[in-house]
Amino acid sequence: MALIATNHLALILEFAILLHIGVLLLLNFVPLTYSIVFLLSILIGGGLTVAFGFDALCLALPFLSHHEFTHPYGPIAILGVVTSWATIPIMKMQDVKTSSITVLLYIITGAITIFGAIVHRDFLIMWVLGLIAGFIIINKMHNKKSPISIRTIGILILGVLVLFGLLEGISQLLHMEIISPLARIDRMNLNQFASLKLVIDNTNLWGHTANSTYWGSSGLGNSDGYLSLPLTYITGLGLPFPLFYGILVTKKDVIDYFLPGIFGIGYDFGYVALAITIIWILAVIIIGLVILRKYKAERERGNKKYYGREALLTGSLAAFIAQTILGLFIITRTINGSAMVTYLLLSALILAHTVTTKR
Repeated sequence: MALIATNHLALILEFAILLHIGVLLLLNFVPLTYSIVFLLSILIGGGLTVAFGFDALCLALPFLSHHEFTHPYGPIAILGVVTSWATIPIMKMQDVKTSSITVLLYIITGAITIFGAIVHRDFLIMWVLGLIAGFIIINKMHNKKSPISIRTIGILILGVLVLFGLLEGISQLLHMEIISPLARIDRMNLNQFASLKLVIDNTNLWGHTANSTYWGSSGLGNSDGYLSLPLTYITGLGLPFPLFYGILVTKKDVIDYFLPGIFGIGYDFGYVALAITIIWILAVIIIGLVILRKYKAERERGNKKYYGREALLTGSLAAFIAQTILGLFIITRTINGSAMVTYLLLSALILAHTVTTKR
């Protein structure tokens, strides 16, 4: 009975521990050759291209439901695409012709960029961050001069602005406010100040002032449901936690949609939990980079054992870094709900490399 979670935070911790153990066991009992890793990553990239394309189509066809696949699966798209790109230098080392594969990757990368931006503007920021992080890591791992210079970053930012401009033009032409970047900015400006005031005035070490939430006097003062695992997980387990569901979903936008994750985590779980979260994030990134350096050293010694693991870790790190930046500093929703499951999965995929089995 002691293992049954008593609130949202406890459930998140228990789920995270089980997920990390499961992924660690999986990665150490499944042979991760670079060919298998490439095949899986290209399937993920291609599959999510189709999914994002369908979701973009749903915006234009009113009889189809819009799903916003980019929230839970956007980081997975970065994982798949960057991992695929990370296998290209390894293939070249094995004298494998990569011209046709490279063309395919360009198509997938371009398609996800367009479809993902149409589905959700925030995704485009995370996508660009993930690609930049991924290509920097790939080039560092193979002693190449990184193509990501200040000029390149400037071109990418200009490209993002141009794409945002196109989306705004299309939204005005077709009267589709849902894809308008300016409408999103206006909505944020109207609501962010009130959200910030709520958080700053009511956050404490262990949570928040109990009656400051939507639940009023019924508030718990911690884990009031603003940040949680997907609702289906909680209702499926029959746990009596406060939940924003149905028409109440919009009530958690005050934290989930209008504020960065550092405010969301601090408000719902307290400053102590926020500090621990930041330490955990930094630890995951540093551990991942240290292990990548070890994989590089083994590869340079002629050891082919870690080729697949190196590519997978590169993609996992790029996705984790991008989701961290967007979730902590721009919008909480990027690391909340189903996106939280993705975030914890990426962490597990990185930390699983701390243990390797001898075959």
